[in-house]
Amino acid sequence: MSGAASVAAPPAAPAAPVAQNIPWLGLAGVLLGTFTSTLDTRLSTFGLADVRGALHAGFDEGAWITTSFTVAQMLVTPFAVWIGGVYGPRQILILSALVFAAVSFLLPFSQNLDIFLGLQFIAGLSSGTFIPLTLSFVLRSMPPKLWAYGVALYALNLELSLNISASMEGFYVDHLTWHWIFWQNVPLALGMAACLRWGVKHQPAAGGIHWDPFGLTVCGVGFALLYAALDQGNRLDWLNSGLICGLLLAGGIMLVAFVIHEVTAPYPWLDPRVPLRWPIPLLLLLISILRLTIQSTAVLIPYYLGGVRGFRALQIGGTLIWIAMPQLLTCLVAAWLLRRFDPRLTAGLGMCLIGVACMQVAWAITPVWGSDQFLISQLLQALGQSLALSGVVFNAVLNLRLQEALSFGAILQIARLFGGEVGASLITTWDRIREQRASNLIGLHVQKGALNVQHRLAAYHHVLMPHGRSTAAPAVLGDVVQVMATTQSTIDGFVLVAAVAALGFTLFVLIVPPPPQGPASHTPLFRRKNGS
Repeated sequence: MSGAASVAAPPAAPAAPVAQNIPWLGLAGVLLGTFTSTLDTRLSTFGLADVRGALHAGFDEGAWITTSFTVAQMLVTPFAVWIGGVYGPRQILILSALVFAAVSFLLPFSQNLDIFLGLQFIAGLSSGTFIPLTLSFVLRSMPPKLWAYGVALYALNLELSLNISASMEGFYVDHLTWHWIFWQNVPLALGMAACLRWGVKHQPAAGGIHWDPFGLTVCGVGFALLYAALDQGNRLDWLNSGLICGLLLAGGIMLVAFVIHEVTAPYPWLDPRVPLRWPIPLLLLLISILRLTIQSTAVLIPYYLGGVRGFRALQIGGTLIWIAMPQLLTCLVAAWLLRRFDPRLTAGLGMCLIGVACMQVAWAITPVWGSDQFLISQLLQALGQSLALSGVVFNAVLNLRLQEALSFGAILQIARLFGGEVGASLITTWDRIREQRASNLIGLHVQKGALNVQHRLAAYHHVLMPHGRSTAAPAVLGDVVQVMATTQSTIDGFVLVAAVAALGFTLFVLIVPPPPQGPASHTPLFRRKNGS
């Protein structure tokens, strides 16, 4: 035989696993990010007393624990949109999720408050990218006919995380340790990164986002300063505090500079036509209003149950869970309605249900109410919040161009955070003022030596005498006055939220025009009765 023996080629190395394009897995990843981001803020709020005690921090110092996290989220929002436009949202979300997981694991090991606040700030920077990039991911990765389901799930995440946090925090503190308030973020963030890494292909850069360092900086810093002022304003008595005045002034100046720069710059990072094109400004206002109405459950119910009934976080969570769990079903109802009807109808129906739920509580609440008495209003509130937020966000999506999704994600994040903080500040301040007023008015009828007061004190004395606490009768009377004042301020708060929901309904139904069929697509987004 002639010829050289053939040399066998070495076996080829196994190819690296390639991510599959599984839209639902990617959607699960980004929605897990929005859930984790919102959940961490609320858990820190409910568990603040335990965290302060572990860090040996006083009330004033510990008040900055949640502020440092949310201020960082507000600060990073413009930069997250720019980076997502340059490198693609998938890469940024994976990196941010890994950083967030690492910081969440390290937070409970902090030796002092300064280290803890620094890590909280880093956690806020990393998680602040989750929500602004989520909407862009939904629009670019899912077919238009499924956008309604993506938006409904997006709204579900925001609502669900707000209302299950009390139960989770109470369980951690009562049965485990406060460390799990932060450690629970580790598997959630890693799961998010895994869904994006192995379920979604590398996405090209979105484009259309210009490098504008001045605009990015003044926008992020301006909103962050204003957010810090709102978050600390009630504690520091608003304009009576030099710090609050300074934060408001500096933040306002930066935002004015940002608006002037964006209008005059040849290549701004944010196209001014996106937030100004009608009806986007009104829809953003409505998103902020809806975030305010959510405070009826996030603030008012815990305020009442804690102040009047003395409930702990786990007991309060047993009430709020009734607004969280039904939303797993109502989000599907919202998506079904969005696919078949004008989203204005869905949102208007949701706002009506929110108003009815609030007025039902305001009409019937008494100092003996507990968790069970809130059940009907909570179910109405759960359905109303899902329908309203899904309808408003979907209406805004239909008015976008696909290339504007990243910019709108930033605007939506700012409206969401800012609206929620304005709502929390308004409700908290309103409750404090109305409680003081009610306490003063009730106290006018509690006069020393008055016959009815003497009869009431004698009754308390008779009840407390067998327990050796007969001298505590005046203190019991003071507690009764306080309970009545808190109940009255809670009623006033629910009436305020109902009025805000009515305002939102009026603006949305009467002013917002019918939406188009959708951005960058001729595919019908509404399924008609004949199946077309």
